[in-house]
Amino acid sequence: MHSWRNGLTVRAALAALLALPLAACGSDDNSALAMIVVGAPDDPFETGPRLSPAGQMVQAATVEGLVAFDEQGRVIPALADRWIVTDDGQSYIFRLRDGTWRNGDDITALSAKQAIDSAIKTLKGTPFGLDLGGIETIRVMAGRVIEIRLQRPMPYLLQLLAQPELGLLHDGEGSGPMALDRKVSTARLSPIDPSRLGLPQIEDFAARTRAIRLDALPGKDAVARFNDGEVDLVTGGRFQDFLLTRSVGLLRGTIQLDPVSGLFGLQVMNDKGFLGDPVRREALAMAIDRDALIAPFGVGNWMPTTRLVSPSLDGDLGTIGERWQDQPMDERRAVAGRRVRDWLAAQPVPKMATVPLTIWLPEGDGSTVLLNQLSNDFAAIAVSLQRVPEPGRADLVLIDDVARYPRAAWFLNRLSCAARRGLCAADADAKVAEAAGLADVERASLLAEAETELTAANVFIPFGPPIRWSLVRGSVSGFSANTWGWHPLMPLAWLPK
Repeated sequence: MHSWRNGLTVRAALAALLALPLAACGSDDNSALAMIVVGAPDDPFETGPRLSPAGQMVQAATVEGLVAFDEQGRVIPALADRWIVTDDGQSYIFRLRDGTWRNGDDITALSAKQAIDSAIKTLKGTPFGLDLGGIETIRVMAGRVIEIRLQRPMPYLLQLLAQPELGLLHDGEGSGPMALDRKVSTARLSPIDPSRLGLPQIEDFAARTRAIRLDALPGKDAVARFNDGEVDLVTGGRFQDFLLTRSVGLLRGTIQLDPVSGLFGLQVMNDKGFLGDPVRREALAMAIDRDALIAPFGVGNWMPTTRLVSPSLDGDLGTIGERWQDQPMDERRAVAGRRVRDWLAAQPVPKMATVPLTIWLPEGDGSTVLLNQLSNDFAAIAVSLQRVPEPGRADLVLIDDVARYPRAAWFLNRLSCAARRGLCAADADAKVAEAAGLADVERASLLAEAETELTAANVFIPFGPPIRWSLVRGSVSGFSANTWGWHPLMPLAWLPK
């Protein structure tokens, strides 16, 4: 068994945060940091298992789990201050910190187990619930020691436990590290003095921290308020609003891109008409010039892919390559165009000149650019696109999700029938479920088979990795671009000693 480890101890984590340089908003060092998360005004106050980016940030700030993420996306202690992993990788043992829940009750292994069980129960039936399927049991080992026993090794378990959806509630409340106060549509988050949670007192805590004023607004409004100097940080930006960042001058701040992986492409929603055959659905994927698709956005190092699972992830056997690698674009479109024309020729009168399909994209200038590119690509094979305002009325829907952990299972779970997003492949789901009880190479091999089956079903048309951007004033500290696109609030709340 390995020795106790924690990456950073609680004291070391606090020391690291206290050493951050000054990040002021306005002339008063203790004034609240004003920030915006791109979204809708009510997003910060969401509850439940499916949260928006703003809802996730507020949840993570007010409801700690066993562990958390720092600003660089690293796992750090939260309710657990230490943990060990057994040599077989199938047991994680956590020692909980001294202290109390918000209502004053002691943090115990029993109360933590009950909170974890409750959190996992609420996620049942969701893709995240599938991610947690490798957990066999959670048991109390001692007064403040809890064990999570696994059916198989889960090297990414800590990343899962750090997700905001696995924040632990006791008596209906989270344990901080921040408290939420709603002012109309603004979420005001204030750091909680550790002494109120049964933790050692930090000298001059109130003077060394500040509140955060968080709003969620559409991208256009968020960028305008940043340019007007009303906020120092905008985060949660996606491709549809990325072109707005061209208005941000160097003197105002910097554009930060998170090097994320995930799903960015078109979900096929039904199998009606032309979409009723996987071979015809493949024709759509073949016609897209992925390099040209993103070129208007000017995103450096963006790597297009035809794979459902991001290439070169941990555990990738390298047995699945890019599709149509040996076919030039004109040859691909020639093959795809024949499939379209054959279907059109078989239709009853009146004859159609093109296959009409509907598509849903989020609002934003970037979506208009993407639609124009896709329309040109599809026109080359006699398919026409019409944009519709609601996903439920579309044949094709844009999916834009950042991966929570770097494994094939995350991608396959999000495209599963349980996700209820559109067309799926039950045979692929069965292989993923079978793989859950296996380890290492056997598991990776079965997941590769599942990816192959899902690819052949042509229910999702991948473009490449998602685009995530932030606008950051030069004075802001406690922020760092990272592979999860995750930007916690507490690091932003610390001021220098």
